Amino acid sequence: MENEVIKAYIGLGSNLGDRAGNLLLAVRGLMEAGLHVSRLSAIYETSPVGVSDQSPYLNMVAEIEISTITPSQILARMVRIEYLLGRRHKFLGTPRTADLDLLFYGDTKIDTEFLQVPHRNLHNRRFVLVPLCELSPHFIHPVEKKTVRDMLEQLDDNSMVERWDPNTNVDIDGTSDAPSPQSFSKSSNN
Repeated sequence: MENEVIKAYIGLGSNLGDRAGNLLLAVRGLMEAGLHVSRLSAIYETSPVGVSDQSPYLNMVAEIEISTITPSQILARMVRIEYLLGRRHKFLGTPRTADLDLLFYGDTKIDTEFLQVPHRNLHNRRFVLVPLCELSPHFIHPVEKKTVRDMLEQLDDNSMVERWDPNTNVDIDGTSDAPSPQSFSKSSNN
């Protein structure tokens, strides 16, 4: 008998160095860690949440399909990827070369000291909900009991989340000096 295939979602972010390159390397790391990446959202440039003295992030979401890997094993693999990409600590509010978060693991609920699934703050974060909605707008949050689209539409967060355009003028430090033409506003129906 084959194992059931579970869809899980991982949020990826970077605001240090070659942000887009870091995301690409993180996705490659997921694949090399034995995770089947089935779909990727677009990349979005986002403002840092809770801090004002940092560079903008690039964020995206990866959908993975798994059957034999547990959430704890995924967490261990994500921490290793972050480490290999230069992240040495998990302090809140600090810049990151790579930040990977397990957002959902099917409809599983886990609440331990080291792992919370669904991710405890995803329903409050535009930078997570926008790319997640792109991939799976009808996925129902197992705790909130709302679809991703509904959570995004009801969100009281006006932080910047703009679809990233790699063809805009980009400085050597990875920051863009021109806004992308496509942006997600709070009233967006996507």
